[in-house]
Amino acid sequence: MPEWMGARCAVIAAAAALLMCGARADDMQPAPAPVYTRAEVRSFFEEPGGKTYVRLKLLPRYKIPFSTQNFLVTDRSMLVGIQEGASVRFTAKHLAGENTLTSIQLAEPCVRFQKCE
Repeated sequence: MPEWMGARCAVIAAAAALLMCGARADDMQPAPAPVYTRAEVRSFFEEPGGKTYVRLKLLPRYKIPFSTQNFLVTDRSMLVGIQEGASVRFTAKHLAGENTLTSIQLAEPCVRFQKCE
């Protein structure tokens, strides 16, 4: 067998091994950075069933139809150090029919007519 044919067989064998292991090109992509939304904390409340919620006033630039929304808090430790009136940035998901807070952190207040990070 010619030398080039042996090298070609080795490349094909390596590719087949990667496919069998389940490696795909999209598995090797870095995870996208989370998208944070800016808001101001309006209040905290708890329902009789034990669910804790935070009420957030979203900044107008996000073009969401309701400027104040309630978010379910699954882990109360996320709210440590956050008080009413605080400026925050957060991420959320829609889980089990409710807007659920996935992360929240204090942030500098946005200055009007300036880009807000």
